[in-house]
Amino acid sequence: LMEQPRIFAALTGGSGRTSVDLAALESLLVRFSRLVLAHPRIREIDLNPLLASAAGLLALDARVVLHDPAVPDATLPRPAIRPYPDALVSPWTMRDGTAVTIRPIRPEDEPMMVEFHGTLSDTSVLRRYFVPYDLRERVAHERLARLCFVDYDRELALVAEYREPSTGARDLLGVARLIRTHGRNEATFALVIGDPWQGRGLGRRLLAGLLDHARAEALARVTGFVLAENDRMLPLCRRLGFTRSEEHTSELQ
Repeated sequence: LMEQPRIFAALTGGSGRTSVDLAALESLLVRFSRLVLAHPRIREIDLNPLLASAAGLLALDARVVLHDPAVPDATLPRPAIRPYPDALVSPWTMRDGTAVTIRPIRPEDEPMMVEFHGTLSDTSVLRRYFVPYDLRERVAHERLARLCFVDYDRELALVAEYREPSTGARDLLGVARLIRTHGRNEATFALVIGDPWQGRGLGRRLLAGLLDHARAEALARVTGFVLAENDRMLPLCRRLGFTRSEEHTSELQ
């Protein structure tokens, strides 16, 4: 979006000029969009002009127009795609006392997803995908871009994010995904936890979060495919209310 206008060449510097703070501009665009989504009664909003320099950004003028109070909430314009589900962001503490944030996945999580896949053993990969899956294929940009940039209307991916207190470095420890079945009021789940973090209650928390979302969306059934020899996943599914079918699927009615 930033690169499309011709003025982007000037923003990046050149001819002896200093580039503006592109990271700050990117952050402003994201926060501006979140402002619009968080306040659906905004009919028009304009920041003009916006002073951009290497030192930062400054809105010199702003204009906000609201919908008439007589307009019912139900008739307000809706976004073309479902906005980021902020309500699903929550702190959580693992059994060993490690504090993490449970939240829906975001497009900018792709670099962390690359690192996350590096923590998976061959056994974890087999239990998640049912076949050997080469690391280079799993972290290919084309694949991860699609998995991180989801349509929240038809798919929800919850991740567990850990932030190192001393350095601020962030890592993903687990991913749980719920995908609606086209044309049917049901969905399929998938779950994988990084090997260093298994056995600490994280899988249960992520899967329970998916099921809470499924109930809130009034889904009739959630199904997951689990290997018969997956001695960790099958007991977890039973504790969360799934039943095991003869085809080795676990399902919640």
